[in-house]
Amino acid sequence: MLLALDDAISMAVLTGRDAAAEIFGVIDLSSKLETRINVISLGRAIQFVANASVLGYDVRRAMVMYGERGTPSLRAWECEHLWAQYGGALLQP
Repeated sequence: MLLALDDAISMAVLTGRDAAAEIFGVIDLSSKLETRINVISLGRAIQFVANASVLGYDVRRAMVMYGERGTPSLRAWECEHLWAQYGGALLQP
């Protein structure tokens, strides 16, 4: 069942990779303040969260919100998993 759910989320993300997304809960480690990330595509949001630690951000509490109201948000570990699995395919139109 977990695999089926994971596949459903993956397919939804791949299909909606160009959808507008917002990222909340990103902390800039140099200033220790939450950073505002402008609205970007879902694929780029996943890429950012998956790679944020090397850019000087703490994303342990990050959430990527996308799609219609009620769509589950993505957490940092889900973004890392999706980026590792699909990588550049998330950035293609």
